Amino acid sequence: MALAETPFLEEELALSPAPQPVSAAAPAKGRILDPGFKLTLRPMRYPQFYDMYRDAIKNTWTVDEIDFSDDLVDLERTLLPAEKHLVSRLVAFFATGDSIVANNLVLNLYGHINSPEARMYLSRQLYEEALHVQFYLTLLDNYIPDLAEREAAFAAIDNIPSIRQKAEFCFRWMNSMDDIEECDTPQQRRRFLLNLICFATCIEGLFFFAAFAYVYFLRSKGLLNGLAAGTNWVFRDESCHMNFALEVVNTVRSEEPELFDAELSEQVTTMIREAVDCEYQFAEDLLGQGVPGMSVGDTRRYLEFVADQRLTQLGLPKQFGSKNPFSFMELQDVQELTNFFERTVASYQVGVEGDVAFDEDF
Repeated sequence: MALAETPFLEEELALSPAPQPVSAAAPAKGRILDPGFKLTLRPMRYPQFYDMYRDAIKNTWTVDEIDFSDDLVDLERTLLPAEKHLVSRLVAFFATGDSIVANNLVLNLYGHINSPEARMYLSRQLYEEALHVQFYLTLLDNYIPDLAEREAAFAAIDNIPSIRQKAEFCFRWMNSMDDIEECDTPQQRRRFLLNLICFATCIEGLFFFAAFAYVYFLRSKGLLNGLAAGTNWVFRDESCHMNFALEVVNTVRSEEPELFDAELSEQVTTMIREAVDCEYQFAEDLLGQGVPGMSVGDTRRYLEFVADQRLTQLGLPKQFGSKNPFSFMELQDVQELTNFFERTVASYQVGVEGDVAFDEDF
């Protein structure tokens, strides 16, 4: 998993503690979590993050491109009561999920990743998280015309136990960074890594991947094409976000391998196991009324399959050994998504005309 180290091109600029001109004489500390502050992109120490930023710019889409009109017909005339319950729970999760991600991005991650190249990507990611929030807001406004029901959906973190449990999981693993101003010690940097790994593998890489599976299941039945269209773009964004975070983890691993000890590995494995259990309880809620074609047991196996992929990406042993039970997810196989962008840049950027096919190999 370890990345090839990128050699430092020149000594890094450092801010003097006294009100003096910036000095170029201070040696680079050699870690991306350096509590110092680098102001310029030259010399570029981490070009891989700048490349990710440039790729992300090509991912631009807007909520206005999504047509929900057919979805409203499906909701009113086609969906079974159990499917409507699934959709209701799903959009309630969407209403708060990306806000949790965005808040953590600003409050806990940005301040500790001082590479200007990486901060450029994080700035772009924050825009994309806001775009996702807009998408879900528009989704709820279209799907739930009743104001009281819509208000309840936005308060799902308080009134739907399965969603509240997911939020509590997020806060428990990520809020340990709240009292850390600078990652000066190995213990503090490990806490940062736990936050980042939870953010990448459990929230974006498991909770949202599971949510997308429900959407693609409905799409496989010809339902809710507007939701599927927006999810297609969000899915790609979230995959890039996850890959960026894992690249940060691997960069830290190459620079400070001593941080990745047996205790951290055990904590990460425990975290991901807890995430699977947490998401499984959400699945029991979504599918509890009996959705034809999608069983709770198969969903559990899918969650375990995805979790094993995340562990592998972190260089840790698989815990479950489950196979992907969902044939409708074959084109969105989580193993393939790690490299999807290199194959599809031309089909996913500003200025592209025509329809986006849902059966692309990405």
